[in-house]
Amino acid sequence: MRTTSQVAELTGISTRTLQYYDEIGLLKPSKITGAGYRLYDDEALQTLQQILFFKELGFPLKEIKEILQTPDFDRIAAFKKQKELLVLKRNRTDRLIQLLSRLEKGEPCMSFQEFDLSDYIAALEDFKHNSADDVIQYFGSAENFDLVIQRVKEEEATIAKLAIQQFGSVAEFTEAMKHNLEHFSEFMETHFTEEVKAVGKQADLLYGRLTADLSEEVSSPRVQGIVHELLQVIAENCADDPPDEPIPALIDVYSSDYIKSITDKQHGKGASDYIVKALRYYSEHNAGENR
Repeated sequence: MRTTSQVAELTGISTRTLQYYDEIGLLKPSKITGAGYRLYDDEALQTLQQILFFKELGFPLKEIKEILQTPDFDRIAAFKKQKELLVLKRNRTDRLIQLLSRLEKGEPCMSFQEFDLSDYIAALEDFKHNSADDVIQYFGSAENFDLVIQRVKEEEATIAKLAIQQFGSVAEFTEAMKHNLEHFSEFMETHFTEEVKAVGKQADLLYGRLTADLSEEVSSPRVQGIVHELLQVIAENCADDPPDEPIPALIDVYSSDYIKSITDKQHGKGASDYIVKALRYYSEHNAGENR
């Protein structure tokens, strides 16, 4: 048996952290003495080791607790999986270090293998095959989700650069995205409340009215009135401050191949271009009114 101080000295974890793990039920001491001292046996230390590996891989404490408390949790299988993930992480880190060493020496090296998103794309493919119900519920169809995957492939370099800026590496980004995909339903239920869904339906209705007659001039009072309503909905329902320039952002969205494919499929061929034209006309003739 080891005391909290001895475990802290052995592992490098603070005594306060061990106390916190006890408080949240993540790691309970094996025994508490009459004087109130926590004691940990070898089994508890093995559990702590498991926790530290999960933490190293970026798992939140709440999820680690759920994993460890799963009735069919297999300690050895978990170690094997953790080893696989850490080896992948190490290999990618080694490649990045090697690239940086060459660049540091001034060597011309246009290597982009370190920014490869193949693992992320594979995760998206697995999600499509293993979570068909979620794909259909939130993306409309497997074909729509294929467009998402295709867009990632087409814009791989750009997405990789953004991933590195936000997460530090493609590997960290991929692990975070895998985690989100594994808990996709929970994520959607948490972030897409009934209120958010209602706003989405309201916007869909407005886009439906906007594209009801694609032969109508975008300058017509009816079309421009709908654009105004749409911008009002966006301004009133932004989580943060309303964007200063919502129209350019919307134009960019509806000019992308992915959104264009979905919009044209939903509202008719040319609907996305029509929306862009209507937005541009509004912007040119109502400068400042939408701010």
